Amino acid sequence: MPLKNISNRNNKLRWGEKPYYSLDYYLKEQYGQKVYKLALDAGMSCPNRDGTLGTQGCIFCSGGGSGEFATPLTGSCPIQKQIDQAIAFLTSRQKYTGKAYIAYLQSFSNTYAPIEKLQKIYHEILKHPKIACMSVGTRPDCFSEETYHLLEKCSHIKPVWIELGLQTIHESTAQFIRRGYSLPVFEKCVQNLQKRKIPVIVHIILGLPGESEQDILETVGYLNELGIQGIKFQLLHILKGTGLAKMLPELKTYSQDEYISVLLKCIAHLSPDIVIHRLTGDGPKELLLAPDWSQNKRNVLNQIAHTMKEQNIYQGKEYRQKGGSL
Repeated sequence: MPLKNISNRNNKLRWGEKPYYSLDYYLKEQYGQKVYKLALDAGMSCPNRDGTLGTQGCIFCSGGGSGEFATPLTGSCPIQKQIDQAIAFLTSRQKYTGKAYIAYLQSFSNTYAPIEKLQKIYHEILKHPKIACMSVGTRPDCFSEETYHLLEKCSHIKPVWIELGLQTIHESTAQFIRRGYSLPVFEKCVQNLQKRKIPVIVHIILGLPGESEQDILETVGYLNELGIQGIKFQLLHILKGTGLAKMLPELKTYSQDEYISVLLKCIAHLSPDIVIHRLTGDGPKELLLAPDWSQNKRNVLNQIAHTMKEQNIYQGKEYRQKGGSL
């Protein structure tokens, strides 16, 4: 993922058939084919789980560390073999899955381990002939100078992305969701990664308790100025076994129409140089408590596409650079 993209805000069709800069479009540009993600579990933990900061995790996070769809990498089976198993599983569900894959370390915090363990996991993944890129999901408070150095070395082998769970820039919300770190910690991590030319993808959640539409747009505006390369928009899910689950039924979640309305405003205000990796999310059916409508992801995506076309909404339509104009 390039650290800079040439803007062309006057051409809303520059991303093919979609009115936004999709990950699918970016990957086809880079690799000339569809590239699939393999969600993996490297057996990590999290300072919000192991007692360093807490034991309950973030208020929205399930027992699987947000990695219920991941293929486990624990046990004695070699990592490369387990990647092959994940590819085989994906192939069994689809007629053709291409020849290139992204290894996405999804569960928990995948820079939160001794450097020797990280080095072994990362290098084994990057040696796999079908892995085109490694994407590492983690927290900004789980880095050391050794970690940054290792990631930089890995990025010289194959592209490496870092995915950071920010969720919001508002400190009151961050404390409520038990995030466990302050915004300056996030900023310092992004700066350290940018120094090493490692692309940063940021996760934000739409619909957090107490947050207004303006609060969410302020988070988007902040990220525009920070110079990140990718973003994931996540619908707030209420999953069994989480802190949020204890607040039902008092807790209000977005309706489908409400979520799409807020999401499209975010897209319109988002810099056209930022790749959108996700528009929504679908929690595991066996864990999902609310909202029920999110289970039909295809319907949600179809409505997003239809509404964007109907209302002539495209990424960057309302984007203004700081101190500048459209």
